[in-house]
Amino acid sequence: QVQLVESGGGLVQPGGSLRLSCAASGSILSLNAMGWYRQAPGKQREFVALIPRDGSTNYADSVKGRFTISRDNAKNTVYLQMNSLKPEDTAVYYCNAKGGTIWNPTSSWGQGTQVTVSS
Repeated sequence: QVQLVESGGGLVQPGGSLRLSCAASGSILSLNAMGWYRQAPGKQREFVALIPRDGSTNYADSVKGRFTISRDNAKNTVYLQMNSLKPEDTAVYYCNAKGGTIWNPTSSWGQGTQVTVSS
């Protein structure tokens, strides 16, 4: 399975911006989709954004219009641009890669990067 390494998290004030990066160990062109999830303290991990192989995008309602997912196939990297951040966006953000086939799907996770939105 592909190895994923996230970076770009940190502390930001409400209304600020951050860009997360997820670098994959191999070509992301072979993957069915890549996405971002987050987990806040005491809560379950939740979906944030997804970018399938065809380049289309999907977002959770809570981040739609504020977050943008993109991919650079040449760098095997997926990004999450986060604007107009709110305290409720505070969480550990995880990168996910979906591959394989419908009979043998694979799912890889990064180690996570902390995002804290606070004044």
